[in-house]
Amino acid sequence: MRHWLPASTADNRVAPAPNLTGSALGAMVHRLGDDGFARSMLQELAPVLPAASWSVYRTGRQCRPTLFMSASHGIPDTTQDCWWAYLSGPYRTDRTWGESSVTAPGTRLCHLTASEVGGEHQARVYEAHGMAERVSIVEHEADGSVFAVNFYRHQHQKPFQDREISDFEGMAPVLLALTRKHIALAQRPGALPQGVEMTAASAPPSLSHSLPALRERLLRAHAGLTGRELDVCARLLQGMTQEGIACDLGLSLPTVKTYRNRAFSRLGIHFRNELFALALGTQRGA
Repeated sequence: MRHWLPASTADNRVAPAPNLTGSALGAMVHRLGDDGFARSMLQELAPVLPAASWSVYRTGRQCRPTLFMSASHGIPDTTQDCWWAYLSGPYRTDRTWGESSVTAPGTRLCHLTASEVGGEHQARVYEAHGMAERVSIVEHEADGSVFAVNFYRHQHQKPFQDREISDFEGMAPVLLALTRKHIALAQRPGALPQGVEMTAASAPPSLSHSLPALRERLLRAHAGLTGRELDVCARLLQGMTQEGIACDLGLSLPTVKTYRNRAFSRLGIHFRNELFALALGTQRGA
């Protein structure tokens, strides 16, 4: 894991953006404020930084975690599932940004692999969604929160090369400025809703509950649910994918699906959104 200052802030000069062609930059600027910005950014950067997904969010102990935008390129988009998995617990103990007590406000760059993340963060977010590596532009803000622009290499891709990381460093000031401007434009009164944006408030309402509390609520809905069925459904309510649940419980994916299907059959439901509605219903009736 490596953290360092971008060239533009290390010596107070604005670094050029290597290999970021005028046409690519023009396409990004043209999309500012539009709901196609997130997808366009990833596509235009692909020749320079071949990331399969990216996300922009704010997190920290003193703020409400917020996902501003995310997208994938060349693969199915599971970035919102990643965010839900991150909110299910890992965000509370995320140390990949450095300790706030020793990190002064300012912009930094970060490069790490999934193995360096470790623990449930690695299992639930990285391994469950095929992510292998991350480069980030990080702003440590005065209130202790972190604003992060993250690009992810997935397992089917070759590792980021030194040249690509060097180019990323040169592009960082431009990418950060574009991202900040897009968020400001998209949040204007009357702006069109962003198709891939999601805040913690729009995530499933049960995410804030602990696993024991969710198990208890499920038992109110059906006392006959087995221990493993409760384990699986409680994690579904926390926003985890079935792949993430398999990693978290040490089970195979087919086994997780079996427990899910058995539980859904007992509950008389077929889809995850019905599970959320059922859990919320038990909360209102409590």
